[in-house]
Amino acid sequence: MVASSQRASILPASLFDALPLLETGEQFDTLIRRSDVHIERIVSSPRPEPVGYDQAHDEWVLLLQGQATLDLAGDEVQLAAGDHLLIPAHCPHRVLATSETPRCVWLAVHLQAAPDAAQNDGESSGSSAG
Repeated sequence: MVASSQRASILPASLFDALPLLETGEQFDTLIRRSDVHIERIVSSPRPEPVGYDQAHDEWVLLLQGQATLDLAGDEVQLAAGDHLLIPAHCPHRVLATSETPRCVWLAVHLQAAPDAAQNDGESSGSSAG
């Protein structure tokens, strides 16, 4: 039996509830944070800020709705709803463009960097890279 204090944390929630209508930039909402994983919802405005990232951890992203263009280490990658990809640690990246309608909603999972790139062999980005 689940204790009443635990029930609130196991109730379902929607990633599409209370979406902010941002003028610029992105909003990052932590869903789960543990010592080795951080999961967040990201909502993008139609005008992303020119922020570059070079993170010490791997980041797996899933575009839940909208369309986006990313710069991954100098290569442009087009994403549509349902596309996902793994951004390895220290891969410079930034958001170049995002759709206005529908707004981009992402699920991002930040993981400890893989000790060896060979561990990622066989994984598919699933993206419609252009």
